Amino acid sequence: MSEAFDAVDVISAKRDRRELSDDEIRWVLDAYTRGAVAEEQMSALAMAVLLNGMTRREIATWTAAMIASGERMDFSGLSRPTADKHSTGGVGDKITLPLAPLVAVFDVAVPQLSGRGLGHTGGTLDKLESIPGWQASLDNDALMRQLEDVGAVVCAAGSGLAPADKKLYALRDVTGTVESIPLIASSIMSKKIAEGTGALVLDVKVGSGAFMKTPEDATELARTMVDLGTDAGVRTVALITDMSTPLGLTAGNALEVRESVEVLAGGGPEDVVELTVRLAEEMLAAAGRGGQDVRAALTDGRAMDVWRRMVAAQGGDPDAELPTARHTEEVLAPADGVVTGLDAYAVGVAAWRLGAGRARKEDPVQAAAGVELHVRPGATVRAGERVMTLHTDTPERFERAKAALADALAVGPEGSRPAAGSVVIDRIA
Repeated sequence: MSEAFDAVDVISAKRDRRELSDDEIRWVLDAYTRGAVAEEQMSALAMAVLLNGMTRREIATWTAAMIASGERMDFSGLSRPTADKHSTGGVGDKITLPLAPLVAVFDVAVPQLSGRGLGHTGGTLDKLESIPGWQASLDNDALMRQLEDVGAVVCAAGSGLAPADKKLYALRDVTGTVESIPLIASSIMSKKIAEGTGALVLDVKVGSGAFMKTPEDATELARTMVDLGTDAGVRTVALITDMSTPLGLTAGNALEVRESVEVLAGGGPEDVVELTVRLAEEMLAAAGRGGQDVRAALTDGRAMDVWRRMVAAQGGDPDAELPTARHTEEVLAPADGVVTGLDAYAVGVAAWRLGAGRARKEDPVQAAAGVELHVRPGATVRAGERVMTLHTDTPERFERAKAALADALAVGPEGSRPAAGSVVIDRIA
């Protein structure tokens, strides 16, 4: 068939820092999805976008074209409003697990379509799959029934949502273009808008364990995504949150599920509780259900009740014993003093090397592998004291994991206690 444009002309235009027209953008994404634009041509265009950027109009059209490549979900038939959350990924980020049932307590449906971990960042589906029997895949009818009956679903996104993004995402991963803010923003928002949620709260991570290393880049990404959501009619807000230190005291699959259950039981690390409560408040406000005593629903058991129903609805046993690693090894403090830093990226890499993560999407993960932290910044330690426990089923992995952690823990002299700060750095709306 005759094509409306030539891929080389589109690549050249962006290479030369010219704006692409709406028609050019729609054509190139449709043609790429059809196979009429070759992988090497889209690779060149993605690199041109990385280097030269896109305007707000270009990003909006690019996102709309990816949405148009597949199906759109419709939750208008539900008896309650919908709200969703998306995190840009981090280390120890188990927030979805307590958050989805917590929001559902207040008669807001949470259709949380989640993904798997890649590299040093964990995946929500990998964590939940450590629960015996739990299934990530639901068809649309089952998803709708669970949203109506339970109020919360955490499951894998169907292949029909934004297939152009799925194809482009895989290409970006192998062409050095993952960090492009226009491509990150359009990738996330095309799926979230196609999902059909009425309100969306974005958790944009910044720090060593995040894709965005600087506050400036995190703010740019947050603003871009909020604009895309707003332009598409989705009530969208973003929180910029700290990922210089891991969230909570665990990084790994079953380890993080245990910690999430602690939060749902009214305990757990304060940073996890703080972020869970703050995101729940934002989701409820965006869905028109603001002003609730969110923290009380964690302490009085209501959120735990929804969690148990949510897990059971997807075949899981909320009372089952979670997997434990066959081998553990301790990491010891190098000196006396105060912990002044705990690098999130190093902990994430260690958990990955222990078997909790994957280098390729098709790689298996170990349910029980990961890193358990016994100290946080501000803690006083003594040389030789246990500061971390490494968990794995394959002990030959310990050496590479310990190598990743060689400089992860910073210990300063007494009196050098770091200032306490909130995990939430900024809000973009």
